[in-house]
Amino acid sequence: MRSHLFHLVRNPLPTPSFFYLPKARLATTIRLSNLSPLMASTASDINSTSSLVLCGKSLAENEIAKTIKKNNTLKLPDSSEISIILRSELDNKFLKVDSFGIDLFMNSLSTHKFGRFLIWSPRLSSTHDVVSHNFCELPIGAVCVADVQTKGRGRSKNVWESPLGCLLFSFTLQMEDGRVVPLLQYVVSLAITEAIKDICDKIGLPSVDVKIKWPNDLYLNGLKVGGILCTSTYRSKKFNVSAGIGINVNNEKPTTCLDMALREFSMKAYQFKREDVLAAFFNKFENFFDLFMNQGFQTLEPLYYKTWLHSGQRVIVQEKNEDKVIEHVVTIQGLTSSGYLLAVGDDNQMCELHPDGNSFDFFKGLVKRKLE
Repeated sequence: MRSHLFHLVRNPLPTPSFFYLPKARLATTIRLSNLSPLMASTASDINSTSSLVLCGKSLAENEIAKTIKKNNTLKLPDSSEISIILRSELDNKFLKVDSFGIDLFMNSLSTHKFGRFLIWSPRLSSTHDVVSHNFCELPIGAVCVADVQTKGRGRSKNVWESPLGCLLFSFTLQMEDGRVVPLLQYVVSLAITEAIKDICDKIGLPSVDVKIKWPNDLYLNGLKVGGILCTSTYRSKKFNVSAGIGINVNNEKPTTCLDMALREFSMKAYQFKREDVLAAFFNKFENFFDLFMNQGFQTLEPLYYKTWLHSGQRVIVQEKNEDKVIEHVVTIQGLTSSGYLLAVGDDNQMCELHPDGNSFDFFKGLVKRKLE
């Protein structure tokens, strides 16, 4: 079980810094080789580890794809050469059965901004690296999807290898108010859980009840089924945010998946499609993001609290004071305006719980400062 890091703060400050700002982008640009339509139609090209397929929902977005390929400006954090292929150049007969269905996704998408420009790869080290290192080259709302990911990024520099059956994607967005940037990950978490419910409602099956474990994990029947990562850089008075999600859709290992939950209702149950989940996510997220930007997170808070695992949870906070370990029993109340956990002690004193050098085991109800 993966621990989370926290710091107990009495009498919290109004707007502490929470969101991780990564180091400046690499200045070097890696050369990319553009494939001709003839080359793009070979199975070895599309199934290599270095192929990116670009596609847009509209003519305008497909023109952007052509420009990106022509200008050859994309970059990655390592020295790998990659091949750029336009969707129009791709011969479907060379796609594998379990390849991401670009057309199916686009036909299910009804957004005005998010998800309309897509980058797909059958195998990629990290979707997050693609969007974060090419942020300025991509339209806002662009998404990168991979069938298999070998170096997926998690919190605290964790690296995850994800098998076939996972939905693995990262997308771009911009925000101006740095005070609300930390709350974005909660909007993303809520959108994916509600999107899954929307799919279940559409097919007439009981909802798969995915829960949120603060700050950015997704749980199903007590097992981790997914996670969220948001990173940002500040440029030209705007926060350039890269948001990534990994969720087990069809793969039962290493923990559980959405399909397993459906099979509890019926052996002949509908099988989730990654394309449907991604489209449903963006359709929901675009609506939630507009509410978040225009009315604040408080508009979404009641729904968020119905979905997370922590309302009323009592935990023991352990702190070291010289040679003694002092314990405080606190009850989680909700979130602060800055995105931290808000808790109240048995002495009625309010406190915030921060990710900062301490371990937090929600399932054991323990917050513990890492003692030397």
